[in-house]
Amino acid sequence: MRILVVGAGGYLGQRVVRRAAACGHEVVGTATTAVSGHRVLDVRSREAVLALLSEVRAEAVLNLASRMDDWVVTADGAAHVAVGARGSRLVHVSSDVVHGGRSRPYTDIDPPDPKGRYGSAKAAAETAVAAVDPGAAIVRTSLIIGSDDSQHLRLVRDLIAGRRAGFLFEDEIRCPVHVDDLAAALVELAEGDYAGVLNVAGPEAISRADLGRLVARQDGVDPASVPTGLTADANLGPRASDVKLDSSRAYGMLAVRFRSASEAVRAGGLGFGGFRAGG
Repeated sequence: MRILVVGAGGYLGQRVVRRAAACGHEVVGTATTAVSGHRVLDVRSREAVLALLSEVRAEAVLNLASRMDDWVVTADGAAHVAVGARGSRLVHVSSDVVHGGRSRPYTDIDPPDPKGRYGSAKAAAETAVAAVDPGAAIVRTSLIIGSDDSQHLRLVRDLIAGRRAGFLFEDEIRCPVHVDDLAAALVELAEGDYAGVLNVAGPEAISRADLGRLVARQDGVDPASVPTGLTADANLGPRASDVKLDSSRAYGMLAVRFRSASEAVRAGGLGFGGFRAGG
């Protein structure tokens, strides 16, 4: 099967390309620059997206493209890809930030209730994708953790060493997912026909601060050296704190075994997305 990975140059995208190729698929990737070796695509341009998807004629399209500070990339770009992918199997990657935070976990059927602009953009993207292609799989995931090649692990180490200002939140709870587990899940979904929202996150709920302390212990550093604070101290405006995803449906239907954050650390290096430096 020919699979088009939109956003193949990113940390997750690289793993998805690798996983799809290992499964025997023909993979075409896109990125914002030619440095990655992939096809150059600006998802903000509807014309460019439609032209490339028409040329590639992929049987499945995985859209990983997103940018926290750019509504057009995150929301409009998702709509452009969905329109261009009509007739193909579409898997769109969303985020737990579409939720506003609460004590009990969010299920696949819980509607978005975002607090911040990025969460609103991701929610708008979900709405557009579902409207254009009701058969698409919309994957809500959480912090992405992985190995030592992650830039996020370097950021955490810089923070601990005092080379970077900022702190990790004690009161922001998420369900981190290992990058390779998520990549495998996305490829498996591309091969199937699941339609609608599906939570795909790790089995362990943990705060960002505790995640940082896991990194410190892995490196043989005193966990107390991790700078921590509360979300209110960061002056970031409206922001969800407790966002746990109930991924039981995904666990029951996918062949992937999802590792916890603690297991990922014991197995090797750890990096994570959603880190806030300087706040």
